[in-house]
Amino acid sequence: MMSRIVTRSVPADCHSTLLAQGLSPLMARLYAARGITGSDELDYGLKALLPYDNMKNIEAMACRLADAIAAGLCMLVVADYDADGATACTVAVKGLSMLGGKVDFIVPNRFEYGYGLTPEIVDLAAQGKPDIIVTVDNGIASVAGVERARELGIEVLITDHHLPGDVLPQALIVNPNQPGCSFPSKNLAGVGVMFYVLLALRAEQRQRGIYAGKAEPNLGELLDYVALGTVADVVRLDQNNRILVENGLRRMRAGRMAPGIAALFRIAGRAHYKANAFDLGFTLGPRLNAAGRLDDMSLGIACLLSGDEGQAMTLAQELDRLNRERRVIEHGMQDEALAVLSSIDPADRHTLALFRDDWHQGVVGIVASRLKERFHRPSIVFAPGDAGEIKGSGRSIPGFHMRDALDLVFKRHPGLILKFGGHAMAAGLTLSAARFAEFQQAFEQVGRELLDENQLTRTIETDGGLDARDLHLPFAEELAAEVWGQGFPVPYFHDRFAVMSQRVVGDKHLKLRIAKQGQEFDAMLFNQVDWLPDNINAVYQLVANEWQGRKELQIYLQHWSAAE
Repeated sequence: MMSRIVTRSVPADCHSTLLAQGLSPLMARLYAARGITGSDELDYGLKALLPYDNMKNIEAMACRLADAIAAGLCMLVVADYDADGATACTVAVKGLSMLGGKVDFIVPNRFEYGYGLTPEIVDLAAQGKPDIIVTVDNGIASVAGVERARELGIEVLITDHHLPGDVLPQALIVNPNQPGCSFPSKNLAGVGVMFYVLLALRAEQRQRGIYAGKAEPNLGELLDYVALGTVADVVRLDQNNRILVENGLRRMRAGRMAPGIAALFRIAGRAHYKANAFDLGFTLGPRLNAAGRLDDMSLGIACLLSGDEGQAMTLAQELDRLNRERRVIEHGMQDEALAVLSSIDPADRHTLALFRDDWHQGVVGIVASRLKERFHRPSIVFAPGDAGEIKGSGRSIPGFHMRDALDLVFKRHPGLILKFGGHAMAAGLTLSAARFAEFQQAFEQVGRELLDENQLTRTIETDGGLDARDLHLPFAEELAAEVWGQGFPVPYFHDRFAVMSQRVVGDKHLKLRIAKQGQEFDAMLFNQVDWLPDNINAVYQLVANEWQGRKELQIYLQHWSAAE
């Protein structure tokens, strides 16, 4: 797959402002390239959080929850089965309990009930006789489920962050992406929305005098969950989300995280005292997600809710086992998908849609993501669902809004897509198995209309080159201290190096010594054992690598080509 390397533009006015405000030239360059216009946008103190009061319906929901708590009503949280849903459920259960609520939870098993507040989930929930259902990370599309709850006399309060459809459920909704909501950040994860609801609820209780003469519950104790869910859900890390993540990471580094999160760090062999966003997205998040993919997310939520270190460790070990099983299934499906694609040239296609009747429903999203990364095409992978149906999960590339593309197929071919939902970069859908080929063709047609050759060429964005004098450990440590992630990408640089030596380590990686401007550096190229040429052009990341108590600069090569 061809790649294009481009250097991010650096607005001169932003760069000058940041320099004048005391930032180093290198950091001013990186921040300006990411849209930072002033150092105030780098304030990650909790006081810099956007206020909740311009989030539509949040004060009404806070009043309703305060009334429910005062009346001793029973609340049931209905969660989604991914990491965002699990952390949002945990924040809801713990937070509402801290504020005096009687609360329990259920999470749909994805294989039995599917996603969201369906009528079937409402019937299951009704067995516990709740007075109120509170959805987290779902509900904005649950028109039928809310109607079923109304029939049964159960009130529904919806907290969600997904994009709404044309029709909203008849319920009180807090969602920054719903029509008419003026909350400035539309990027909150589901766990972030629930955290904001708790802030509003505590303020309402404060106004009612509930905390007169006594300490208020410290909702900051929930920020480790908020950080984990926000990063794991790959939402855009705008300033507001970076504040939430940074404060959660601070709790982790200080050893003040929940036992369940501490156990996930230990089982993954990661040091909590140097926790960063990478740990949350690529180490803890996948282990938590494995429960929802292969088993039941109740296991993951139980781990997060556990107040006992021993119990939390036992649950974390089971999550780790599921994650290893998930990787085996994923690799097998990926190999099978590549075998299917071997008979066609992905370069001749604008989209990829694949199905096999023996694929695992819980892993289709990961395999779609891997295919998208490998071929730089919007990819949807399907597995068998209920009788006669298949369920797919899609991942997209920049410039192709996955949900809008599916909406086009839905409207052009009535009855082809039975149901769908999602957002720009990811979506899920259900089809009749007998109509897969028809969908494949319809989806490809939309891809050909919406994507051009430029968009189908992978673009690797970098922050340009560095002088050899800037390749040092303190700069790598400064980079490591920032919250990088979706929408606020980790800095990659692009330079020419001479390869001085190289050897294979761990049977699948290259360890190298590379040189620039007469200085030599340690480098790693992961998942490659083929020798590099003597001179390379490389896209790379600076890492403060710690090994056996020693910290040193290491360069991670992300992409390379032979240099002339």
